[in-house]
Amino acid sequence: MSNLFDTLKAKMSGESKKVVFPEALDERILTAVSKLGAEGFVKPVLVGNKGEVEQKAAEVGVDISTSEILDPASYEAFDEMVASFVERRKGKATEEQAREILQGGNYFGTMLVYMNKADGLVSGAAHSTADTVRPALQIIKTKPGIKKTSGVFIMVRDEEKYVFADCAINISPDSQDLAEIALASADTAALFDIDPKVAMLSFSTKGSAKSPETEKVNEAVELAKQQNGELLIDGEFQFDAAFVPSVAQKKAPDSPLRGEANTFIFPSLEAGNIGYKIAQRLGNFDAVGPILQGLNQPVNDLSRGCNSDDVYKLAIITAAQSL
Repeated sequence: MSNLFDTLKAKMSGESKKVVFPEALDERILTAVSKLGAEGFVKPVLVGNKGEVEQKAAEVGVDISTSEILDPASYEAFDEMVASFVERRKGKATEEQAREILQGGNYFGTMLVYMNKADGLVSGAAHSTADTVRPALQIIKTKPGIKKTSGVFIMVRDEEKYVFADCAINISPDSQDLAEIALASADTAALFDIDPKVAMLSFSTKGSAKSPETEKVNEAVELAKQQNGELLIDGEFQFDAAFVPSVAQKKAPDSPLRGEANTFIFPSLEAGNIGYKIAQRLGNFDAVGPILQGLNQPVNDLSRGCNSDDVYKLAIITAAQSL
């Protein structure tokens, strides 16, 4: 696991990316922020009342002197932020509504990222996934050619690293969604120094079964190839045919993947969520994530059951995504 984050830190050498933390009064956030600030790879931006945040940090016993603290109630560029938010929402919020909405930490923090006053945002320690993702979708929005964000896990065990998606966001993706998830996951794989070899998974291998579910996966493969002809991607595959060379030789001898896939796209959220948890609990893999992908700028969601180390790791990932 340490090698994974050493790789990201090496990519950020000489950089100091600003990452916003809207939940500035959470002990786990403050503990992680103290470590991040001391290392220098991330410049933490805490959202809240300066006096309250500093008092809480003193109670926790951590040093946040390297952090910037911004309070929506006294932020000097708040009028500029309000105007930008109203314009971005295209008539869906009046100026009065915007002033109220932007008092909320997640919306305020997301606007800092959108206005390029910060490089990314990490939230969710005390908020639901929807509270973190909704402002990102409304303000930052998805990259051109991608309609939906998706959630990916990096599965790590000793020197092994794999990408699993979508395990967090899209319940029942269609073929276009799956193609987008595959392309975004290939980019995420590259961020972690994984040369993406993408397998689109199903309960069938290369036509061994025919159903609307398998056809959806086949169509996704073709759509992804049309959008990126250089990407090594194939399917549909059962997992063993994508991962075990001897099985691939029998079931899919003509596939360019040759049973060496490292980036796995599941056909549904149900399958992806079950799959990563089986690998985590039975295979003793560490599951790093979920990492949100497909957004114009990085925003990532913590579990409410997270610890300070989880916050630290996700902040490093968020900073690296902004490179």
